[in-house]
Amino acid sequence: MAEQQVSKLKLYHAVPSRSSTAMWMLEEAGQPYEIVHLNLKAGDHRKPEYLALNPMGKVPTLVDGDVVVSEVSAICCYLADAYPQAHLAPAVHDAKRGPYLKWLFYGPSCVEPAMIDKALNRPPAPRTTAGWADFDTVISVLREATAEASPYLLGEQFTAADVVIGSTLRWGMQFKLLPELPEMVAYVERLKQRPALQRQLAHDAEFARTTSA
Repeated sequence: MAEQQVSKLKLYHAVPSRSSTAMWMLEEAGQPYEIVHLNLKAGDHRKPEYLALNPMGKVPTLVDGDVVVSEVSAICCYLADAYPQAHLAPAVHDAKRGPYLKWLFYGPSCVEPAMIDKALNRPPAPRTTAGWADFDTVISVLREATAEASPYLLGEQFTAADVVIGSTLRWGMQFKLLPELPEMVAYVERLKQRPALQRQLAHDAEFARTTSA
């Protein structure tokens, strides 16, 4: 629920980019937030005021009062814990917390590096070196998880892990960096029914339309 009025939560966002995942998570959290659009072509992410928040010069960055969080999975993890009323994460001592955290960080630490290897036609690094093993192993793990998702990775409870893995799958399949396996496609189609995701997609589509007009 992006708002025009001043909000405690502020998302530094660019279209298109990984920050769309953070916006989806904000919509799921149900808290009012402000969007600060960055024009990457104009170099907004390299300006000193933004680098003071995120020295990597990447999007997204989330500001919540005095808290500054960057990296998509970290933002999703933070929002789930900071706003527990949305029930987007198992409690710390819940048995599902372990699988939840695994999936939350499997996207950036395993799936994305494997996709980059595939996209650049690089041979996989030795398993003793690469933390993501190899592309085929990563896909096998994803395929099994999405086949067992009922309807989500942790069962009935939708979590931030679904936001991260779902976004990674949508992006990877859209750009043909991941195979469109039936289990993965069915899982993504279920996620597309989420009103929060539909709001995020609508916002980005409208922003892209108005800025390109």
